[in-house]
Formats: sequence, structure tokens, C-alpha cells
Amino acid sequence: MAPLTFYNSLTRTAEAFRPIDPADVRLYSCGPTVYHYAHLGNLRAYVFTDTLARVLRWRGYPLTHVINITDVGHLTSDADAGDDKMEARARDTGQDIWAIASHYTAAFKRNLDDLNIRPPAHFPLATDHIAEMIAFGETIEAAHCYRLDSGLYFDVSTVPDYGRLARARDDHGETRIDPVAGKRHPQDFAIWRTSAAGENRQMEWDSPWGRGAPGWHLECSVMSRKYLGAAFDIHTGGIDHREIHHPNEIAQNQAFCGCPDTGATFWMHNNFLVDRTGKMAKSSGEFLTLQAVIDRGVHPLAYRLMCLQAHYRSEMEFSWEGLAAAAVRLKRLAHAVAGLRDRPAGPPGAGAAAYRERLDAAVSDDLATPRALPVLDELLADKTVSPADRVAALTDFDAVLGLDLATLRREDLRVRPAGAMLGEADVASRLAERREARAAKDFARSDAIRLALADGGVEVMDGDPLGWDWRL
Repeated sequence: MAPLTFYNSLTRTAEAFRPIDPADVRLYSCGPTVYHYAHLGNLRAYVFTDTLARVLRWRGYPLTHVINITDVGHLTSDADAGDDKMEARARDTGQDIWAIASHYTAAFKRNLDDLNIRPPAHFPLATDHIAEMIAFGETIEAAHCYRLDSGLYFDVSTVPDYGRLARARDDHGETRIDPVAGKRHPQDFAIWRTSAAGENRQMEWDSPWGRGAPGWHLECSVMSRKYLGAAFDIHTGGIDHREIHHPNEIAQNQAFCGCPDTGATFWMHNNFLVDRTGKMAKSSGEFLTLQAVIDRGVHPLAYRLMCLQAHYRSEMEFSWEGLAAAAVRLKRLAHAVAGLRDRPAGPPGAGAAAYRERLDAAVSDDLATPRALPVLDELLADKTVSPADRVAALTDFDAVLGLDLATLRREDLRVRPAGAMLGEADVASRLAERREARAAKDFARSDAIRLALADGGVEVMDGDPLGWDWRL
């Protein structure tokens, strides 16, 4: 197998992956803040993380994966000004904050299932770990923190090389941090935010620093340490986390252990999904969800394929045209695999070992899935490899890419749009009538049926080389 290398944001270089414990590779991924539905840009992060986890398992490593659920503490700004996103959502909608968290957590998990993202070993909730967060804060307070009326703050000058991950001196990451009266340094951040007099919060707890809630950064240090240990292999997140959230995690980790260790050996970040007006974000007021994709009649695995077509460290532009192209590519792959399954085994041919080696070479080079996909195309088209061997090799591609081509049927890819008026049985019946009309050369009737189907949201695909017949 090829050497397994990943790009480490901490060193800004590609490095050979050597696990701390080969019997248990430990991976932590920053999870969603469950105040709203995840948008497609959020979900790109979990396609990346799932691909990473799949590659590690495919390379034979047992894996413990954690994705946290942020149901408290994440503010509407990147640092310490503004309101908690959960509290703001509850106030704006008049809903119970715990019900909001439960609803959007369930929606997020459905998104993962729709994208064939394997669930992690642990899905810890921030609100289930408040006691541990308070204990963590008490441990680091004397040497690393100071109190203000607004809470307990971390002094970043007390740890070595703060901001190394963000390269803040070069990237000016500190300009994104909002001022808070009394902070010693602009980059200092809240460990605990004390509720102001008269503030009406649904989520708050008693602490040595007054009644309030934890800062956003604290939960990840506490939960990664609890579930994976003080030192673990890989921490993932979006590239925006590289600038503030993850440097603050590292600072907390260093303060707790009294050492220069950052917690994770590798820090890996996926780039933004962008639309034509800029990066996708909920703050814009309009954002695309996976359900919007499904409501348009597009199978969610087409979005997974779209993500795999771009390297995770590259910006990826979203367009409906691009998604449609990915959907067509997925249909072609499913059609090719179905054709192989339906063919007799035939005489033995050349084996598929070379294709497995090329798959391994691609994904072992920092998850280069755009290089792996053409290898899959070539495998499926290579008539020197028997159909049985090609289908067998497909198991490896499925294990890594997660497209489920070995079991996906083309009928599965017919997703009913939200506005569709005809069911599959109705469509099948009308198509049978149309075939009879065409056989009888009754083209007027045939055209009338085609138009009636179009009015019901069904496009008849005469002459389609894939033999799809129709699509919603």
C-alpha cells in the first residue's frame, strides 16, 4: 500500500500518518450548532470527515470517532460578543430551547444518514458536560484566567505560541474578534459567560463565576479529552475553525496539561462551499439545505459525489447545474454497475488489483478523491477484467467513497420532487399505454401521454442511452 499522508494545518505540510496507538485511531470532529438546519456547506465538512474515517478503516485501523453536538455556548459572533445562537433562536421563534436543540439534532443525523455518512462512536451533547466544563475551568483558572463582570476569560499570553495554527500574525485572524470591556488582549476568550443582571436565559447553570453558560471553545477540549484522551490522532473542522475556535481549543489543552502539546497530532480542515455570491452561511438569511436538494428531485448521494469531485482543501462552488451533472454521473455509474451484475461471469480475465492499487494511491495522498473517481470509471469500463472481478473490486471503492454503488439501483435515484403529482405506479401505467400507442403508430396519443406526464412532473427520456425511460 502507498504511504498514508495527510495535510496538517498545524505545520502547513503533508505528513506521514503514524497513529499514537495503531489499535485505536482517535478522531474528533467539530459538530453542528443545533439552532437551525445544517446547510450544504456545513454538510461538506462531514462528507470530508466520513471519507477520512473510511480511508482509515479501509487501511485497517480500528477507529474511535467523536462528533460533538453544540447545544449551548456558540455565540452569534466568532468570539465573545453577541448572543448565544441557541438563545437567540429560542427568543426569535418563541420555542423551548431544549425542543429546538432536539429537533435540529435529529435533522442533522437524518442528513448524515441521507449522505451515507457513518455515525460516529459518540455524539456527545455540550449540555451533558457542564459539570466537567466547570471543573476544567477551575483547574486552569489560577494560572491562565482572570475574572470580569461578564465572566471568566482566558489570557492567551500564558500559553506558548498562541495562534500558531491560525498563523494569526500573517492572516490577521485577530481582526475577527469583537471587543469586550476589560479584556487584557483582544484574542482573550471566554471560558464562562456570566449572565447579566436581568438577562433571561433558558439555559444557564451555577458556577464559581456566577450563574451563566460555558464559552463555545470549552466543550471541545473537555469532550475530546473525555472520549479520546489528552493526546489523540486527528481533529477536523471547517477552515473557519482554524482561525479562532481551534487555536482557543489548543490554548485550553496546553493550559490544562501544563505542556506545549496541542491535543491532536493532526489538525485537518475542509475549505468552504461557495455560491456565486460568496461562502454559504446562515447569517445571509438564505441558505441551501439537503432537504432542498431532495425536494428538487435530486438524490442526496449526488451531493456526496459532487463533494468527492473536489479536493476537500479546495473551495467548491455550488450550482444547480453542477449538482445536476453530478446526478447524471451517479446515474451512469449505477447503470454501469447494474449491467455488470446482470452479466454472466464468463471466463476469468485480468484481475482488478491494479485498480485497487490506484485507488489506494489516490486516497492515501491526502484523500485525493478527484483522482480516485476516474479510476472507478476506468474499472467499470475495462472489459479485460471480468464482470465478477469488477463487481468485487467495487466493494473497495464503495468502502472508501461511500456511494453504495454495489447495492444502489437506478430506481433508487428517482427521487420524488416536493411538487410531483404522479406516483411511480401511475407513471409505469401511463408509460405502458404510451409504448402501446407507439407500437400502433398512434403518435398523437403517444404525444398526448407524454405531455400529460410532463404536466405531472415526469420527463420521458426517449433515446436516453442509459435506458432510464423517465425521470422526475
